Amino acid sequence: MKTEDLLREIESLPVEERARVADSVLKSLNPPESEIDKKWAEVAKRRLEEIKSGSVKPVSGEEVFEEVWKRFS
Repeated sequence: MKTEDLLREIESLPVEERARVADSVLKSLNPPESEIDKKWAEVAKRRLEEIKSGSVKPVSGEEVFEEVWKRFS
């Protein structure tokens, strides 16, 4: 099967199936590393607990980008 044929077939799939294909292809290009994934999960859990406990204040994406533009304009 030619690449163009394969792409047309993938594009005809429902969005959920296209997402599965995309995820599979991306994983084949950059396989997950369980130790790194485990560390990122630990960081995410810690940060979530910090937000829930109120020890840190979440900042919206808008505020972050506004600050970036101020610094680099």
